[in-house]
Amino acid sequence: MHWGTELWDQFDNIEKHTQWGIDFLERYTKFVKERLDIEQSYAKQLRNLVKKYGPKRSNKDEEPRFTYCQSFFQVLNELNDYAGQREVVAEEIGHRVYGELMRYAHDLKMERKAHLQEGRKAQQYLDTCWKQMDNSKKKFERECKETEKAQLCYERLDSDHNATKADVEKAKQQLNLRTHMADECKNEYAAQLQNFNSEQQKHFQFIMPQIFKNLQDMDERRIVKLSECYRGFAEAERRVVPIINKCLEGMISAAKSVDDRKDSLIVVESFKSGFEPPGDFPFEDFSQNIYRTVSDGSLSAQRQEMRGDQKYTIGKSKGKLWPFGKKSKGTVSEDFSHLPPEQRRKKLQQKIDELNKELQKEMDQRDALNKMKDVYERNPQMGDSGSLHPKISETICNIDKLRNEIQKHEIWLFEVENRTCPRGDRRLSGGTAFERPAEINHHGTPGRESPEGSYTDDPNQELRGNQRYPDPHRASEFDDEFEDDEPLPAVGHCKALYPFDGQNEGTLAMREGEVLYVIEEDKGDGWTRTRKQNGQEGYVPTSYVDITLEKNSKGAVTYI
Repeated sequence: MHWGTELWDQFDNIEKHTQWGIDFLERYTKFVKERLDIEQSYAKQLRNLVKKYGPKRSNKDEEPRFTYCQSFFQVLNELNDYAGQREVVAEEIGHRVYGELMRYAHDLKMERKAHLQEGRKAQQYLDTCWKQMDNSKKKFERECKETEKAQLCYERLDSDHNATKADVEKAKQQLNLRTHMADECKNEYAAQLQNFNSEQQKHFQFIMPQIFKNLQDMDERRIVKLSECYRGFAEAERRVVPIINKCLEGMISAAKSVDDRKDSLIVVESFKSGFEPPGDFPFEDFSQNIYRTVSDGSLSAQRQEMRGDQKYTIGKSKGKLWPFGKKSKGTVSEDFSHLPPEQRRKKLQQKIDELNKELQKEMDQRDALNKMKDVYERNPQMGDSGSLHPKISETICNIDKLRNEIQKHEIWLFEVENRTCPRGDRRLSGGTAFERPAEINHHGTPGRESPEGSYTDDPNQELRGNQRYPDPHRASEFDDEFEDDEPLPAVGHCKALYPFDGQNEGTLAMREGEVLYVIEEDKGDGWTRTRKQNGQEGYVPTSYVDITLEKNSKGAVTYI
């Protein structure tokens, strides 16, 4: 059905309809633009969200170790890819839909304007033809009326006997003139009428139907374009659905990869100290003093008196110092001796791995420089081989430094691994419990480490001996002191913050939370001499206990 045959007289309504169609097209274009802005904003907000909650690449210590952290970061990566797909949707809508609609709307306006101008022009021409026909008609009508008047005037004069012959002749000539002019107007009117009828038939049967057909084709193409845009709008999202599904599947896979057992094992490996749990507490029989009678002059009685009046008694061993290296409080040692054994072993192993990587880089650089030097020597025109000597020397120096660092850390690692082994194994692998292995004595600096690997920068400590621990004779002397000397007075008390196995000679095992007497303060070597409730004495790491000293204690021992 064509508009020209059915709507031949509805040009104004067709004009309004086509304008409404273009307005609807522009409205839909605005809708696409707003949807495009929403997609772009959504993608941007998703990326900002991922960036906000994602891991900071600058801090390597925050790299995820737990599976639930790794899973969450994997979810963030998938969400970032999902945001990328939203950007693809926005780009597709922008190029294939919005951009196309903008161009098409502009072309459609221009086409409609041309068709309407053509229709208005045809209508104006038809109106002009009608006006010419109407003017000729009106002129013919006037001339006919004037001719009738001339006819009446001539007949009146001709029948009047009093009228002169001249008046009659004049009236006759006027009638002939009017009759001639009426005939001419009649012929002109007939011609104009025929021309108008022809143009009107042409206008309504050919010109306007063709214009209406063009407007109808334009409107139908607009409808088809809207349909294509609707489809393209959906296809832009449909094309990324498989990739979005992969992103969602990746999130589900990340959720399935969470392993609670593995995370618990990581916690154990991260925080275990390597210390053995404390043993059972012995039964302390305080009733034996009630049933046991001793003489006033016995050695036991003297010991009880000294324990009862500690603040006025000083033991014989007050002047003997524990021969361990000094270590400043509150500092982080190069050998990580401030850490528990297991954590120290891990740190040392990690440091060795890092040093080995740096060493490999320096060795690769040295090999490359040597190859370049050989090329320059064979082809002097390519460069001066002498210019590479400083860089080669610097690289060799760096290699020697790194090797020394690796050797030093390997010695510390060897000591930690031997110390964390059972006592029997340690004696088999490194001699006695007091002896430093020959390999370590050969490479290391003697006398600068405490029983737990504390490192000191005091060079005077090197004069105390070439052994890691006191020799067996010195150890036996200290054992005798603890057993046979009079007990030292308590200068305070301390509470164990961490468990300590006390496997080394001269040390005292303690459990976490245990309260001990302090009988000698830390002399700067990182060790404090303590005594248990049962009288057992020994040294414990100062950093492992919380010490509370008694004010105005006369029994405090001072060392210069």
